[in-house]
Amino acid sequence: MTTDFPLSRTTHPTPGAERAAILADPGFGRYFTDHMATATWTPASGWHDHKIGPLEPFSMHPSTAVLHYAQEIFEGMKAYRHADGSVWLFRPDANARRFARSAARLALPQLPEEDFLTSVAELVRADEVWVPTPTDEESLYLRPFMFASEAFLGVRPAARATYCVIASPAGPYFPSGVTGVTLWISSEYTRAAKGGTGTAKCGGNYAASLAAQIEAQEHGCDQVMYLDSAGENTLEESGTMNVCLITADGRLVTPALGTILEGVTRDTVLSLAADFGLTPEERSISLGELRSGAADGSITEVFAAGTAAVITPMVGFKGEGYAFTVGDGTPGKHTMALRDHVLDIQYGRAEDKHGWMRRVL
Repeated sequence: MTTDFPLSRTTHPTPGAERAAILADPGFGRYFTDHMATATWTPASGWHDHKIGPLEPFSMHPSTAVLHYAQEIFEGMKAYRHADGSVWLFRPDANARRFARSAARLALPQLPEEDFLTSVAELVRADEVWVPTPTDEESLYLRPFMFASEAFLGVRPAARATYCVIASPAGPYFPSGVTGVTLWISSEYTRAAKGGTGTAKCGGNYAASLAAQIEAQEHGCDQVMYLDSAGENTLEESGTMNVCLITADGRLVTPALGTILEGVTRDTVLSLAADFGLTPEERSISLGELRSGAADGSITEVFAAGTAAVITPMVGFKGEGYAFTVGDGTPGKHTMALRDHVLDIQYGRAEDKHGWMRRVL
């Protein structure tokens, strides 16, 4: 049974002129809307105190469990305004299912999927004026998260958890155009090991990625490309996104699940592959295959897939003592066609044959 998230409106909304200025140049993750969704879990009461209320800071005891043991998960998704003024979510059910899987892995209580969907939709309705009217790729970014909020010291699952959704208007990820990125193939850092938290969307995974990201920047690269932790030199993920390869014989290949995040955009691309004459494959991909394929032309395009940037062309790679380019060093035609088509579905410019869009307003 779905739980309501009743709305208590803020008495101090952002002034209209200030909000308009923010929406004219929102960037990413810099500004936040007027409200947030929250709920609390305890063993005795289960999930309770569901509400949409004013955006406000949390008050936390210094011993709050998340500060010491990183028991925390989150999701990333967007709300899109269509040309007729309606507002839609893209595959929110997939985010709800992944949120539940992440909670199970981090020993957090699982929020019912319908409650996840209701909380997100009700927050968007409360802050509808913050959903940009797109001139490029503007949207309202949504961040559902959950953390251990019990005050205690001790290594065990917390007996209190807090769930929250906040929203932030977002501008185009590539404001100057999609030109492609270069990745540093790290031989120093790995992202996850079998049995670890690689399949969960938790803050600790991202905290651990920061040193590798700095390493990539020190080598003149935009992001890091991780190899497996078992020393087999197989591709896993980029720093924040799943990786896909396109071959000269028409295959769309991506690393198999197991230690990587089950990305919603990754699954979307796999589902759309056949529409673009591509055969999807989920399997192990070695660094040697990537290097030799880029050299002999059997691998023609590489891209990353994720919510924030949708699809990002990867045009070059560097590692210890080597560097190579993919194709002619510019975004590939399949990459850009897939990117455009996903965006067209999200913004209502193309038919949603898969039933991925969920109307909110």
